Amino acid sequence: MILASVLTTNLAILVLAGFVGFIVISKIPNTLHTPLMSGTNAIHGIVLVGALALFIAAEIGPLQLHLDALSKALVVIAIVFGTINIVGGFLVTDRMLEMFKSKPKGGERGGAGETKGGERGGAGETKGGGAGETKGGGA
Repeated sequence: MILASVLTTNLAILVLAGFVGFIVISKIPNTLHTPLMSGTNAIHGIVLVGALALFIAAEIGPLQLHLDALSKALVVIAIVFGTINIVGGFLVTDRMLEMFKSKPKGGERGGAGETKGGERGGAGETKGGGAGETKGGGA
């Protein structure tokens, strides 16, 4: 009887936490998703360190947990998936942060609407000329 009550309570908390989390995340603007992803990646890094510590403590640590083969396999799978999640999350975060960086001034296009090679730039001017003048200065 007590076990069913505890299980029901824990399931209710899980469902409510998932619902509240969905509502909170859906109200966050898109510009804040990148910092939140970095934060969750850092938290998952802590989980990964915990899994590694458990795996090491099971073999040589002071606790001598003596995990069976299934438990060791689950810890290894958790470590692999955690590592994939962390690396992938940081790659996605880095890619998203690249969108906010300013473009370099050099390259194929010059600054202030001018193009490379004296082609027609912005505001009706060509490179090196005045208003409506061409590069040679003639009409």
